[in-house]
Amino acid sequence: MNASSTPGSPARWEHLGQSTLASTRVLDLRSVRLRHPQRAVERDFVVIASADWCNVIAVTPEGHLVLVRQFRFGIEEFSLEIPGGIIDPGEDPVAAAVRELREETGYAGTSARLLASVHPNPAIQNNRCHLVLVENATLSGASEWDHDEEIEVVTAPVDEVLTWARTGKITHSLVVCGLMHFEPIWRARSGRGI
Repeated sequence: MNASSTPGSPARWEHLGQSTLASTRVLDLRSVRLRHPQRAVERDFVVIASADWCNVIAVTPEGHLVLVRQFRFGIEEFSLEIPGGIIDPGEDPVAAAVRELREETGYAGTSARLLASVHPNPAIQNNRCHLVLVENATLSGASEWDHDEEIEVVTAPVDEVLTWARTGKITHSLVVCGLMHFEPIWRARSGRGI
């Protein structure tokens, strides 16, 4: 599939304006007015505007991943995830990931790098989630949770965590996405290919 515009391909809608319907601590709900360039149709679309996020694949020297288990208000259930959170305004995604790892788990590593940046749900959201790999992660201090956070820190062998993602024990889509980006790196390092 070619990403450039060709005859018969979808048109880029023109942005006409926007207004905020609701503003919260973590997101704004916006009404965005767009016009289709060929059909001259105008519509209002609802968009969730949020700061970018980061998720951290933290690997210990023993080949374990650092995970967090916490109650999630959207599903009113517990969720097993990789650490992550909201990137502060002007903050570098890799620095934010290192900060979130330390705050949520007390772990820190010797190197960190960006694996990928993805759009969580481009149909209705305007932000990105940056997936960061932190290597040689070791427990280096106490966690510093936000007011409403209660986190159980868990470590498990990488292969076991990858199995959990494939079999439904891990259901957070951005965590599964992060693990998908990490798996080829892990397979190459362990000499098992992809």
